[in-house]
Amino acid sequence: MCTFSRRGWSGGRARWRSSSTTPRCDGRISPCESPPRSSDHRAEILVSFDFHEPASIAEAVALAARFGTEARFLAGGTDLLVQIRRKRVAPRHVVSLHRVPGLDTIDANGEIRLGALVTHRALERAPAFQGALRALVEGARVVGGHQIRNVGTVGGNIVNASPAADVVPVLLVLDAAVTCVGPNGAREMKLDEFLLGPGETALRPDELLTSIRFPAPALRSATGFLKAGRRRAMEISVVCVAVWLSLDGDDRCAGVRISLGAVGPRALRSCDRPVESSPRTVSRSRTSAHRQPTGGFSWKHSFRARSGQR
Repeated sequence: MCTFSRRGWSGGRARWRSSSTTPRCDGRISPCESPPRSSDHRAEILVSFDFHEPASIAEAVALAARFGTEARFLAGGTDLLVQIRRKRVAPRHVVSLHRVPGLDTIDANGEIRLGALVTHRALERAPAFQGALRALVEGARVVGGHQIRNVGTVGGNIVNASPAADVVPVLLVLDAAVTCVGPNGAREMKLDEFLLGPGETALRPDELLTSIRFPAPALRSATGFLKAGRRRAMEISVVCVAVWLSLDGDDRCAGVRISLGAVGPRALRSCDRPVESSPRTVSRSRTSAHRQPTGGFSWKHSFRARSGQR
């Protein structure tokens, strides 16, 4: 039995007592106090769950199959732990993935493969992403603050399925695919098909997203990412745009993909046919960037048009 008790958001005490291989965690978390109106004015939130640390993908999947919807995988924890503290979710079993080997690796030999536990900080610093794949660096750089980027993972960002996720539009224009592993084996699907809506994906309750892969950049190709918000980082995107562009030997567009974030229920691949196999011109860039504004936010249309041209 393992008991965890912490008082206050900072400067508190943590006490662990272990007598079993599957610990039981009871966390008492007290929110920061406003000036007290009495001698003892604080509310306690009780959080209790079983904590598991599998050492392989097969073991993690077996735990998910065993506990079903009562279990949640723990990657970076930047979203899950906040939801638990706010009592938006109450899993009875938390399955940590940090002892599973290979989930935090970047393989750039030929096809690019990202383990689901690759952090945004690792994306920022990876030498393989400093050239044609620069948009991955640009997208990862504006995800929260340094503390969030140090622990927040690409896989968690995808599974969280926020319409305003910054890295997801970049992966969409790179034509990325995700691999999910469950009791019946592995299956792969395009990221564009995996994302269904706000907080909703095609991931089954007993499955684990293990990796993301996409083709290596072609010669004469480039990517870009732009984000609009009240500030550049530590802020949810108001709108973001990712672009992938490839030119042929005659300096004509061999292919282009545009993805938009925070403009719909999920990140969207934009129609890009008007500029394929065409010379680069300002008018054609404007045609590709033009999109019908969503809702009453017509100012977003202006940003998307300028971003598409850039």
